[in-house]
Amino acid sequence: MIRVLVVDDQALVRQGLRLILELAGFEVTEAGDGAAAIAAVGEQRPDVVLMDLHMPVLDGVEATRRIVAGCDGRTPVIALTTFNADEHVVSALRAGAAGFLLKDVTSEGLADAVRRAVDGEPVMAPSVLARLMDHFAARPPRPPAPPAGVADLSERELEVLTRIGAGLSNAEIAAELVISMATVKTHVRHILAKLDVRDRAQAIVVAHEAGLRHGAR
Repeated sequence: MIRVLVVDDQALVRQGLRLILELAGFEVTEAGDGAAAIAAVGEQRPDVVLMDLHMPVLDGVEATRRIVAGCDGRTPVIALTTFNADEHVVSALRAGAAGFLLKDVTSEGLADAVRRAVDGEPVMAPSVLARLMDHFAARPPRPPAPPAGVADLSERELEVLTRIGAGLSNAEIAAELVISMATVKTHVRHILAKLDVRDRAQAIVVAHEAGLRHGAR
């Protein structure tokens, strides 16, 4: 059974998320702040952490950073936010979050996101991803030099990274570039290694910091 730790300073939110997840067949525990979450991860070793970003004692961004560092990325953390324009989303991704969801996600969407995180797949709320793209479009990276590793990417890898930044799945990238899924997966693996990032969530941040834009999105 998949074990989920729900972290939020509002008891009603925790209880609501817990009920949804337990009805979906998950084992759920709770923590009321970032510090308690770090302790719970050490004691319980959950498979996934759902992390609120705005909490007292220790906020979700710093708690995510410590959890990811402490478990070497083995426990995925999904950032939870109320607002799709939350500026803390970028910080959470840089801290190692595996993705982000809005708290108004449907029951089915929440359960699917947990399963995807366990399988190592990206978890991205489409509306938050759109806001993230707008954020970088309105605020060009400074200094203008591209992030480390981008210059080492091949032309094809840049094409793949651009589409990762737009939130496309491997299947969608393969269809657009007319290449096989296996080839896409190889490109993604090389991109993550060259950029020295842990997963696609962090690659999305790099893509936007580098000013890469997908024309169709």
